[in-house]
Amino acid sequence: MARTAAIETARLRLRAWRNEDLEPFAALNADPAVMRYFPKPLDRTASDAQAARIAAHFERHGFGLWAVEVKGAAPFIGMVGLAVPPWTAPFTPCVEVGWRLAAAHWGQGYATEAAAAALDHGFGVLGLDEIVSFTVPANARSRAVMARLGMHSSPGEDFDHPRLVPDDPLCRHVLYRIRADEWRRRAR
Repeated sequence: MARTAAIETARLRLRAWRNEDLEPFAALNADPAVMRYFPKPLDRTASDAQAARIAAHFERHGFGLWAVEVKGAAPFIGMVGLAVPPWTAPFTPCVEVGWRLAAAHWGQGYATEAAAAALDHGFGVLGLDEIVSFTVPANARSRAVMARLGMHSSPGEDFDHPRLVPDDPLCRHVLYRIRADEWRRRAR
Protein backbone atom coordinates (compact mmCIF):
# COMPACT_ATOMS: atom_id res chain seq x y z
CA MET A 1 0.00 0.00 0.00
CA ALA A 2 1.13 3.58 -0.63
CA ARG A 3 2.91 5.48 2.15
CA THR A 4 2.05 8.99 3.23
CA ALA A 5 2.60 11.05 6.36
CA ALA A 6 0.07 10.52 9.14
CA ILE A 7 -2.25 13.27 10.30
CA GLU A 8 -3.10 13.39 14.00
CA THR A 9 -6.24 14.86 15.57
CA ALA A 10 -7.30 14.81 19.22
CA ARG A 11 -8.80 11.32 18.90
CA LEU A 12 -7.84 10.02 15.48
CA ARG A 13 -4.91 9.12 13.30
CA LEU A 14 -5.27 9.39 9.52
CA ARG A 15 -2.49 7.19 8.22
CA ALA A 16 -1.12 5.14 5.36
CA TRP A 17 -2.95 1.94 4.62
CA ARG A 18 -1.61 -1.41 5.85
CA ASN A 19 -2.29 -4.88 4.50
CA GLU A 20 -4.14 -5.72 7.72
CA ASP A 21 -6.67 -2.97 6.89
CA LEU A 22 -7.99 -4.93 3.91
CA GLU A 23 -10.12 -7.34 5.95
CA PRO A 24 -11.97 -4.71 8.05
CA PHE A 25 -12.26 -2.53 4.92
CA ALA A 26 -13.96 -5.42 3.14
CA ALA A 27 -16.33 -5.89 6.09
CA LEU A 28 -17.18 -2.18 6.02
CA ASN A 29 -17.78 -2.27 2.25
CA ALA A 30 -20.01 -5.35 2.57
CA ASP A 31 -22.26 -3.72 5.19
CA PRO A 32 -25.60 -2.69 3.60
CA ALA A 33 -26.01 0.15 6.14
CA VAL A 34 -22.62 1.66 5.25
CA MET A 35 -23.23 1.20 1.53
CA ARG A 36 -26.85 2.42 1.54
CA TYR A 37 -26.08 5.45 -0.64
CA PHE A 38 -23.71 3.63 -2.99
CA PRO A 39 -24.80 1.44 -5.90
CA LYS A 40 -24.22 -1.79 -3.97
CA PRO A 41 -22.17 -3.39 -1.20
CA LEU A 42 -18.79 -4.67 -2.35
CA ASP A 43 -17.51 -8.22 -2.14
CA ARG A 44 -13.92 -8.84 -1.04
CA THR A 45 -12.54 -8.73 -4.58
CA ALA A 46 -14.19 -5.37 -5.34
CA SER A 47 -13.14 -3.99 -1.93
CA ASP A 48 -9.51 -5.00 -2.49
CA ALA A 49 -9.67 -3.40 -5.96
CA GLN A 50 -10.90 -0.17 -4.38
CA ALA A 51 -8.03 -0.27 -1.89
CA ALA A 52 -5.63 -0.70 -4.82
CA ARG A 53 -7.18 2.35 -6.55
CA ILE A 54 -6.72 4.34 -3.32
CA ALA A 55 -3.03 3.36 -3.22
CA ALA A 56 -2.63 4.32 -6.89
CA HIS A 57 -4.29 7.69 -6.20
CA PHE A 58 -1.70 8.41 -3.47
CA GLU A 59 1.08 7.52 -5.89
CA ARG A 60 -0.37 9.70 -8.65
CA HIS A 61 -1.43 12.75 -6.61
CA GLY A 62 0.53 12.62 -3.35
CA PHE A 63 -2.68 12.58 -1.31
CA GLY A 64 -5.78 10.45 -1.03
CA LEU A 65 -8.15 8.67 1.31
CA TRP A 66 -6.28 7.79 4.51
CA ALA A 67 -7.04 4.81 6.72
CA VAL A 68 -8.49 6.09 10.00
CA GLU A 69 -7.86 4.68 13.45
CA VAL A 70 -9.12 5.74 16.87
CA LYS A 71 -5.99 6.27 18.96
CA GLY A 72 -5.56 3.51 21.49
CA ALA A 73 -8.99 2.04 20.79
CA ALA A 74 -9.60 0.86 17.21
CA PRO A 75 -6.87 0.17 14.61
CA PHE A 76 -9.16 0.74 11.60
CA ILE A 77 -12.59 2.39 11.46
CA GLY A 78 -12.70 3.43 7.79
CA MET A 79 -11.29 5.99 5.41
CA VAL A 80 -11.34 9.77 5.19
CA GLY A 81 -9.43 12.10 2.95
CA LEU A 82 -9.07 13.88 -0.35
CA ALA A 83 -9.57 12.49 -3.84
CA VAL A 84 -9.68 13.64 -7.43
CA PRO A 85 -12.86 12.20 -9.01
CA PRO A 86 -11.93 10.10 -12.07
CA TRP A 87 -14.94 11.24 -14.11
CA THR A 88 -16.21 14.43 -15.70
CA ALA A 89 -18.96 16.68 -14.33
CA PRO A 90 -19.67 20.42 -14.59
CA PHE A 91 -17.50 21.12 -11.49
CA THR A 92 -14.52 18.91 -12.38
CA PRO A 93 -11.57 18.88 -12.26
CA CYS A 94 -11.70 19.24 -8.49
CA VAL A 95 -10.61 17.72 -5.20
CA GLU A 96 -13.26 16.07 -3.06
CA VAL A 97 -13.24 15.45 0.69
CA GLY A 98 -14.89 12.13 1.44
CA TRP A 99 -15.38 9.56 4.16
CA ARG A 100 -16.67 6.07 4.80
CA LEU A 101 -16.69 4.75 8.35
CA ALA A 102 -17.85 1.47 9.87
CA ALA A 103 -21.37 1.82 11.29
CA ALA A 104 -20.18 0.98 14.80
CA HIS A 105 -18.28 4.29 14.78
CA TRP A 106 -21.06 6.57 13.54
CA GLY A 107 -22.49 9.33 15.73
CA GLN A 108 -19.25 10.07 17.58
CA GLY A 109 -18.05 13.00 15.48
CA TYR A 110 -15.23 11.02 13.88
CA ALA A 111 -16.21 11.84 10.29
CA THR A 112 -16.29 15.58 11.03
CA GLU A 113 -13.03 15.48 13.01
CA ALA A 114 -11.18 13.53 10.33
CA ALA A 115 -12.66 15.50 7.43
CA ALA A 116 -11.66 18.78 9.13
CA ALA A 117 -8.09 17.46 9.34
CA ALA A 118 -8.26 16.55 5.64
CA LEU A 119 -9.47 20.07 4.81
CA ASP A 120 -6.62 21.56 6.88
CA HIS A 121 -4.20 19.42 4.88
CA GLY A 122 -5.80 20.33 1.56
CA PHE A 123 -5.81 24.06 2.17
CA GLY A 124 -2.67 24.33 4.30
CA VAL A 125 -0.24 21.75 2.94
CA LEU A 126 -1.51 21.26 -0.60
CA GLY A 127 -2.50 24.91 -1.15
CA LEU A 128 -5.86 24.09 -2.73
CA ASP A 129 -8.25 26.97 -3.46
CA GLU A 130 -11.44 24.94 -3.08
CA ILE A 131 -12.60 21.50 -1.94
CA VAL A 132 -15.95 19.92 -2.77
CA SER A 133 -18.02 17.07 -1.42
CA PHE A 134 -21.12 15.38 -2.77
CA THR A 135 -23.71 12.77 -1.94
CA VAL A 136 -27.27 11.79 -2.71
CA PRO A 137 -29.92 14.17 -1.32
CA ALA A 138 -31.24 11.55 1.12
CA ASN A 139 -27.87 11.05 2.85
CA ALA A 140 -28.66 13.28 5.82
CA ARG A 141 -25.68 12.09 7.90
CA SER A 142 -23.08 13.05 5.29
CA ARG A 143 -24.87 16.29 4.48
CA ALA A 144 -24.77 17.17 8.18
CA VAL A 145 -21.00 16.57 8.23
CA MET A 146 -20.63 18.84 5.21
CA ALA A 147 -22.64 21.57 6.94
CA ARG A 148 -20.62 21.21 10.18
CA LEU A 149 -17.48 21.69 8.09
CA GLY A 150 -18.87 24.99 6.79
CA MET A 151 -19.45 23.66 3.29
CA HIS A 152 -22.41 25.05 1.37
CA SER A 153 -24.60 23.83 -1.44
CA SER A 154 -26.57 25.53 -4.16
CA PRO A 155 -29.53 23.66 -5.70
CA GLY A 156 -28.44 24.90 -9.12
CA GLU A 157 -25.30 22.77 -8.81
CA ASP A 158 -27.07 19.49 -8.09
CA PHE A 159 -25.98 16.97 -10.71
CA ASP A 160 -26.56 13.51 -12.06
CA HIS A 161 -23.62 11.25 -11.26
CA PRO A 162 -21.99 10.38 -14.59
CA ARG A 163 -21.34 6.76 -13.56
CA LEU A 164 -25.00 6.02 -12.83
CA VAL A 165 -27.88 5.63 -15.27
CA PRO A 166 -30.45 8.45 -15.15
CA ASP A 167 -33.25 6.28 -13.71
CA ASP A 168 -31.06 4.97 -10.85
CA PRO A 169 -32.50 6.30 -7.56
CA LEU A 170 -28.95 7.25 -6.52
CA CYS A 171 -28.17 9.19 -9.71
CA ARG A 172 -29.01 12.69 -8.42
CA HIS A 173 -26.34 14.24 -6.19
CA VAL A 174 -25.97 17.45 -4.22
CA LEU A 175 -22.68 19.33 -4.44
CA TYR A 176 -21.13 21.13 -1.47
CA ARG A 177 -18.16 23.50 -1.64
CA ILE A 178 -15.81 25.39 0.62
CA ARG A 179 -13.10 27.80 -0.44
CA ALA A 180 -9.75 28.20 1.31
CA ASP A 181 -10.58 31.72 2.52
CA GLU A 182 -13.87 30.48 4.02
CA TRP A 183 -12.04 27.66 5.82
CA ARG A 184 -9.42 30.05 7.19
CA ARG A 185 -12.11 32.45 8.48
CA ARG A 186 -13.79 29.55 10.30
CA ALA A 187 -10.48 28.56 11.90
CA ARG A 188 -10.03 31.98 13.51
